[in-house]
Amino acid sequence: MNYWLIKSEPFKYSFDQFVADKKTFWDGVRNYQARNNLREMKKGDLLLFYHSNEGKEIVGIAKIVKEAYQDPTTDDANWVVVDVAPVKKLKNPVTLEMVKKDKRLANMALVKLMRLSVQPVRKEEFDIVLELAGE
Repeated sequence: MNYWLIKSEPFKYSFDQFVADKKTFWDGVRNYQARNNLREMKKGDLLLFYHSNEGKEIVGIAKIVKEAYQDPTTDDANWVVVDVAPVKKLKNPVTLEMVKKDKRLANMALVKLMRLSVQPVRKEEFDIVLELAGE
């Protein structure tokens, strides 16, 4: 199993809306590195759901329910989506400030590649985030 982090601005698509929808396809990715990460995702992989710009915090866990396929919002074959479903809302959000302060997370992509909207997360980083969330 692999672990990932996906970002969404909460005013565009919040974790609460995601939970209400029960499932969605993750579209709008127009960065090649982020697209390549989507292509690497496998069914069952877990994701951290991060609210960007507003809040700047990891708020939930999701999972991949369908692997990469053509993005239905564009005819350009370069872009793909994955289907994701919520797993749970975190007991306590983990803020970007908390991540940056924890030396164990100093090399996390969220710190090193802040602008990347779809990023890999190492298992130990995933576990530390859950610890910080009180899970």
